[in-house]
Amino acid sequence: MARSGTSARAKPAAIPQLSWNEVRQAPVVLISGSETVLAERASGILREFLRSEDPALEVSDLEADGYRRGELLTLASPSLFGEPRLIRVGAVEKASDDFLIDALEYLEQTAESTTLVLRHGGGVRGKKLLDAIRAGVGSGVEVVCAELKRDVEKQDFVAAEFRAAGRSIDPRALRALVAAFSEDLAELAAACRQLIADAPAEVTEAVVARYYGGRVETNAFAVADAAIAGRHGEALIALRHALDSGADPVPMVAAFAMKVRTMAKVSGVRGGGPQVASSLGLAPWQVDRARRDLAGWSDEGLRRAIESLAEADAAVKGAERDPVFALERLVGIIAARGRDFA
Repeated sequence: MARSGTSARAKPAAIPQLSWNEVRQAPVVLISGSETVLAERASGILREFLRSEDPALEVSDLEADGYRRGELLTLASPSLFGEPRLIRVGAVEKASDDFLIDALEYLEQTAESTTLVLRHGGGVRGKKLLDAIRAGVGSGVEVVCAELKRDVEKQDFVAAEFRAAGRSIDPRALRALVAAFSEDLAELAAACRQLIADAPAEVTEAVVARYYGGRVETNAFAVADAAIAGRHGEALIALRHALDSGADPVPMVAAFAMKVRTMAKVSGVRGGGPQVASSLGLAPWQVDRARRDLAGWSDEGLRRAIESLAEADAAVKGAERDPVFALERLVGIIAARGRDFA
């Protein structure tokens, strides 16, 4: 029982907590979290590593929700020739009672030369099993695959994909690629694979435009970039192209807000890019880009732009009848760098 005046808190995990691209061999590998793409990547990286260690690796797959008593222990029992084994269990968040009983028993005495991978997508089912693993029973590790919500996290994902393939991608190309596929990590991953397989040695912004030009050119960030740089006509054309292609006004305003607020954070802050980035919770390239974007802007202009963003956000969410007009008005104010726009 917790003492009076205090609240009970979950104990910190006693095992290593790793990101998807840090996965490593252990008797038990718990892959937790809702981001399926990252979980698949982690499982694939581990499989390839184990296979490189011994091509005779035996891989077995189970589904915890349709599991029958004894299957896990049978697969993990020693073989005649002693080949290493990888046992992958999916849907642990829906596990049958039989699986939970066997898995808890297995943790107490894991099989030699066997790696057990448990994929748990979230929820309270199997909590006793997860608690045991996190407490260190079975000498496991946990790979946390939480949903990637921020663009900087998705950019890190893309950078890791190219790094793992021994390829390079220009920072501007990386940002363009993420902007084009920001709503769907699976599509973003597929785009990375296509560029890695088919594109020239270095992936530049021009290469991304050639492969995914329709998506890149009409995205909200292209509109915002043109407006922030003061290119009003170009921004309006890009805006109309985006809207004609089915773009939603709400995320378009959000793209403006993200860039302008980053500019406001960086404005007036002195110091090197990495130092400023660390203090503001940004990536160094975001600081560099914001400083370039700030050319021609005043503090008063930024204040007016932020006020206009709040007005536009309310307008596209129903406060005004014409969200397109609200967007065009915002583009004009931003392109005028916050000064009065007629």
